[in-house]
Amino acid sequence: MITALDHMQLAAPEGSEEVLRTYYTDVLGMTEIPKPPVLAARGGCWFAAGPVQLHLGVEADFRPARKAHPGLSVTDIEAYAARLVARGTEVVWDGNLPGHRRFYSHDPVGNRLEFLEPVAG
Repeated sequence: MITALDHMQLAAPEGSEEVLRTYYTDVLGMTEIPKPPVLAARGGCWFAAGPVQLHLGVEADFRPARKAHPGLSVTDIEAYAARLVARGTEVVWDGNLPGHRRFYSHDPVGNRLEFLEPVAG
């Protein structure tokens, strides 16, 4: 029986780990978590914010996820969007999900990310 989502994996090109570390820690405010040594040899990096984990794995024939994406719940979405913009990241608001405020953005290698917050009431 499925009880929770453990993590979401996104692909990344070889050699992009440093730019990903900067983005996921400094821009998004996540914490890098160590990969097990046997997996660390493959490259990539893992990040967490509370129980949410995003794993970035190196893919030889990398193509960014333009449609598929993680949906990340945030608090104070306006302030979070402002944080991203202040750090040079484009934010595209989308009002098409009833009961939620949300926006999309892309990580430095082009993967799509969705950020959303339920509307009170």
